[in-house]
Amino acid sequence: MAISTRISTLPKAELHLHIEGSLEPALMWQLAQKHQVILPYSSVAEIEAAYQFDSLQSFLDLYYAGADVLRDEDDFYQLMWSYLCRCREQNIVHAEIMFDPQTHTLRGVDYAVFMAGFDKAITQARQDWGMSVLLILSFLRHLSEAEAFDTLAQAAPYYSMISAVGLDSSELGHPPEKFARVFAKVRELGFKVVAHAGEEGPAEYIWQAIELLEVDRIDHGVRCQEDETLLALIKQRQIPLTVCPLSNLKLKVINDMAQHNILQLLDEGLLVTVNSDDPTYFGGYLNDNYVQLEQALAMNDAQLKQLLINSFKASFLPPAQQQQWIDQINAA
Repeated sequence: MAISTRISTLPKAELHLHIEGSLEPALMWQLAQKHQVILPYSSVAEIEAAYQFDSLQSFLDLYYAGADVLRDEDDFYQLMWSYLCRCREQNIVHAEIMFDPQTHTLRGVDYAVFMAGFDKAITQARQDWGMSVLLILSFLRHLSEAEAFDTLAQAAPYYSMISAVGLDSSELGHPPEKFARVFAKVRELGFKVVAHAGEEGPAEYIWQAIELLEVDRIDHGVRCQEDETLLALIKQRQIPLTVCPLSNLKLKVINDMAQHNILQLLDEGLLVTVNSDDPTYFGGYLNDNYVQLEQALAMNDAQLKQLLINSFKASFLPPAQQQQWIDQINAA
């Protein structure tokens, strides 16, 4: 069986996916028309062209503009449903999906609106084809600690729907230590903790995420190689890294996919996983990221198998469910 066939047919989990970053240009245009939102684009083709940004900040500017078309419960249902249908096509059987409440509440869209839309789609996917989904509430790190505390408090009626709390948005200038007290509260409430660190930010930010936030998982983390002591710690503790190859390329963390260090980290024994981050903005969904590793880095069958197994080992699924999927991968 060709490795490309294995990529498409074997079960996998996705652990680093921002639901707002899966907004397709056609849906953005459709919802803008529905709500009479004036976009700085005059067609779907112009939106697609705008996705050719050149930095994290230029991406975020477009990302937040795009999110403005999400207004009512059905919009959020359509957003989530579109991504979950893509999961079914790509044999993603489990997803842990980040959402940014502040992106919506700051526009006057209440938790009741987006959580209901998300829940409707997730319930439908579970009933229709048995997919499992966990939600990760993410704080926008360019906003204040006080605003993060407010966001956590506002989420209280929906805690039963949330499995973990994370930290995303512009990394530089917003170190994890800025949110240490918020994440102490998050842990006190019993949530798992994840945080973006070591993408555009330095290895020091990864140290802070581990020591101050006490993360269960690092999102990105590719710059851990800059610090041998940190690298050894991550390996020894098997702290998962949710790596996003196409995202790293698009945001100039690397200049060429052939430079990516994901397979080096894997071969060194780190618990790395493959993810798509913001797939519509970064040029590909999960399977496209795997294909890039085959084409640019000559990923072999053994590496693919380990990455697929890691996607479940690094997940927040109960161990018995993790093992069921790992057994299927081993059997195949």
